[in-house]
Amino acid sequence: MSVKTFYRRFHGTLNLSSILPKKSLVSKKPSKDIHPKHPVRTRFAPSPTGLLHMGSLRTALYNYLLAKNTGGQFILRLEDTDQSRLVEGAEENIYDSLRWCKLHYDEGPMVGGPFGPYRQSERTEIYRSYIGTLLESGHAYRCFCPKERLEDLRESARKLQPPTTASYDRHCAHMSPHEIKQNLDNDVAYTIRLRAPEKYPIIQDLLHGTLDIQPQVNANDVRYDDPILVKSDNLPTYHFANVIDDHLMEITHVIRGEEWLPSTQKHLAIYNAFGWSPPQFIHIPLLTTTEDKKLSKRKGDSSVINLKRKGILPEALVNFSVLFGWSPPRDLAAASHECLSLEQFEQVFNLNYLTKGNAKVDEKKLWFFNKHYLQLQLESQLPQVAEQVIPLVQSKYGSNLATDDKVTTILQKCGKALTTIYEFNDTFSYFFERPNYDQIDSVQEYLAAHDLQQAWYILQGFQDSLDATNAEKLIKQTAEKMSISKRPIFECLRFALAGSKPGAKIPVLVDVLGLEETHRRLDEACKYLENRL
Repeated sequence: MSVKTFYRRFHGTLNLSSILPKKSLVSKKPSKDIHPKHPVRTRFAPSPTGLLHMGSLRTALYNYLLAKNTGGQFILRLEDTDQSRLVEGAEENIYDSLRWCKLHYDEGPMVGGPFGPYRQSERTEIYRSYIGTLLESGHAYRCFCPKERLEDLRESARKLQPPTTASYDRHCAHMSPHEIKQNLDNDVAYTIRLRAPEKYPIIQDLLHGTLDIQPQVNANDVRYDDPILVKSDNLPTYHFANVIDDHLMEITHVIRGEEWLPSTQKHLAIYNAFGWSPPQFIHIPLLTTTEDKKLSKRKGDSSVINLKRKGILPEALVNFSVLFGWSPPRDLAAASHECLSLEQFEQVFNLNYLTKGNAKVDEKKLWFFNKHYLQLQLESQLPQVAEQVIPLVQSKYGSNLATDDKVTTILQKCGKALTTIYEFNDTFSYFFERPNYDQIDSVQEYLAAHDLQQAWYILQGFQDSLDATNAEKLIKQTAEKMSISKRPIFECLRFALAGSKPGAKIPVLVDVLGLEETHRRLDEACKYLENRL
């Protein structure tokens, strides 16, 4: 496969094991033990151009966990040099999302640190001093070409046979000092480009091993892949600022998504131009849907804040996200059903357990984790959970009907039926309003599948005697008397008291509803059945 195809497919669903040619691009597998034995410095460097999404959270988590596991430091850095793409409120969303997930950074905006400032937009003078070094050494040059000429070069490069992914002809690299001065005196807009080496450096990736990614060239029309380091507005590009910041902030390990692999050889070339040693790179697999399509972050469904609004707990989201591309040791996974707290992940996170294949996002597992952590909260923090739920219930049913004690009791006795707190009103509506049998689908399904004469007879036996203390005994006696199993009796009582909705055991239903309301519903259910017989 050509590198052109490699680049094109990088922006879709990428599986390195399937699209990187084994002989030309992958020449060596990573060593068995890739986990550092010393404290590391990692960073999470998002751009405030939108809501923080699940993929970015996973990147933050891996960098955070590697730092914590080795006793190192985790840094937050905002890459905000592309001013045209900044979104109002996005920076605050990054802080809020990390705080909500309990990812506390050691250095960064709001907390400071010895290598600040931690917003790239505040580091302009630093970048200017370093670009001067590259201009003086000849590793960079000013490009005065107008946009129209550059577009013509890109178009002609696409039409070459074979086409080339490198399009620039280095016209400005050959300008004399006099021509450069003349353009500068005339305020001609310019960018600053890296003079790329004849061959880009080979990437040593801890996860994928040795990768040799080179731009495709046309021998009959030689073009150059000279990336822009400084834009015409004098702000650095991602490539340049990223390298400068990682070096000055003494970052030892960079964990980021595979989509950044085509940029890595450019970054290595910049490191070489300065004579600096690069950090260790780990490129983690893409997040995909269960249909193996790249997970979209544009829709906003996978943003941390929207998942929070759906009732997802931070513990569940952290647990869910860490397992995209990383697996705990088998014995630990089996013992815990992969349910691990952030503190436990800090103890066991190890780069050796990273996986290479695309990570498929199946929300069923997220809901499984959420139910697990909600149950833990109900067991240990019932008053705090109730404080969140009570206003939701009272806004729908009123405080007279949905008293604080009643809602708390339902949470305590029936909370296992919930996956999120926002399901409470729908799941337990029968505690606050009588079933309208004609309008409930579950009732109609029950009626279609059962003997109505038998159901009517069962309810008759419970009308004047059922209470919370004798429910189990009466059900057993009725089953023996009618020579039937307990199941149709449970189903009949659930039809009458809860409109056939699950979530509460019969004794709990009777206890919470109270005897008066319980017998009123039994009477109404009997009359309803009589009208259908």
